Amino acid sequence: MSRDARILALLAGLGSAALLGGAYVFQMLGYAPCELCLLQRWPHALAILLGLFVWQTGRRPLAWAGALAALATAGLGVYHTGVERGFWIGPSTCSSGGIQGLSPGDLMTQIMNAPLVRCNEVAWSLFGLSMASWNALLSLGLALLWVAAARRR
Repeated sequence: MSRDARILALLAGLGSAALLGGAYVFQMLGYAPCELCLLQRWPHALAILLGLFVWQTGRRPLAWAGALAALATAGLGVYHTGVERGFWIGPSTCSSGGIQGLSPGDLMTQIMNAPLVRCNEVAWSLFGLSMASWNALLSLGLALLWVAAARRR
């Protein structure tokens, strides 16, 4: 695999790192993630690792796996956007913190004070696009980078 292909894979992995980092920044700013938001993070984490491995080893099949990871999070973003816009029904679950080491009283307090984060409500948008929509669009761009990396000789 060429040096250019390795750099493209690294850039794609860094793109996923930027999107994942952005999600955590929004979370620190008080935008609690819903279940679909959390699901969209996992393929980015995988893509980051794949970007580093491809950059180090030059293994072309891993670049194709990176493209699949980017497409997976893009697909989840499209699905989440459809839920937000009422095109289809999303999951009925909500998000909460961990319960390790909590007493029954602390657990009850956490349950009663936990914010209900609905997947069908847009917490933030820019130019009419939600975070899920932006994730879908940007992840499609990252998938193209991954494909370019995999196709380079």
